[in-house]
Amino acid sequence: QVQLVESGGGLVQAGGSLRLSCAASGRTFSVYAMGWFRQAPGKEREFVASVSLRVGNTYYTDSVKGRFTISRDNAKNSVYLQMNSLKPEDTAVYYCVGKTNPQRLWRADDYDYWGQGTQVTVSS
Repeated sequence: QVQLVESGGGLVQAGGSLRLSCAASGRTFSVYAMGWFRQAPGKEREFVASVSLRVGNTYYTDSVKGRFTISRDNAKNSVYLQMNSLKPEDTAVYYCVGKTNPQRLWRADDYDYWGQGTQVTVSS
């Protein structure tokens, strides 16, 4: 098993920045990629970004490209999401995720591990 713990959420004004962190523990050697999903009230979970841990390939949903940056620190078993130019529509609970295979990185159902989530609120 792999445990994921997020931190760094909070309240920020539109145009501001936040940095989310996710620390992994347990059988981390089995994890191929980590990433972030988000869920706003009344909406389905949405893929935000992912990074492959060995090679560092990154993927983003279109709505965050150019504003969000995902990165990893393998020595610390951690991934980060730097969020800049935040908009009210970015308001959601953000979940750190991990998966053990490279297929369908955008599909929530294909992720094996989920954190508890951290709230990000962007005020207008």
